[in-house]
Amino acid sequence: MLIEALLATARKRLITIRDGAPLIEAAKLLSSIQKTSLVVVCKRDGRMAGVVTKADVVREISSCQGCSCTVPVSATMSRDVVACRPQDSLRDVWHLMQDRDLKQLPVIDHDSMPLGLLYASDALQVLLNEAEFEDLQLRDYVMGVGYR
Repeated sequence: MLIEALLATARKRLITIRDGAPLIEAAKLLSSIQKTSLVVVCKRDGRMAGVVTKADVVREISSCQGCSCTVPVSATMSRDVVACRPQDSLRDVWHLMQDRDLKQLPVIDHDSMPLGLLYASDALQVLLNEAEFEDLQLRDYVMGVGYR
């Protein structure tokens, strides 16, 4: 199965912000949506520039003094982002998420335009459903169901 099968759900979960926006705007976005802990930061042309997580916001705000909390998102964001593409294998992406301990992963196109946000829970559910189906098929094959 490919990531594109989960793209409709991933699109609904995508939250973006411009790289010049104040960090407080990212904090508002992150606090308004309960399950999301990641906002995709985009350049002026819409391409992904990085991501900001709840941990990034907390780390920055904990060192703020006075007006320093007006720092732009670009100063706090992670620039080295792990992302996937619609044509990637779901199993490969799942292993990548496990290896890097990622709960959410941006889905981007070939031009680095964000398409969605893949949640590990969605990927796992699809993989579990796929495994259950394969188990049922194997059981039916062994039991001779459908063969005469």
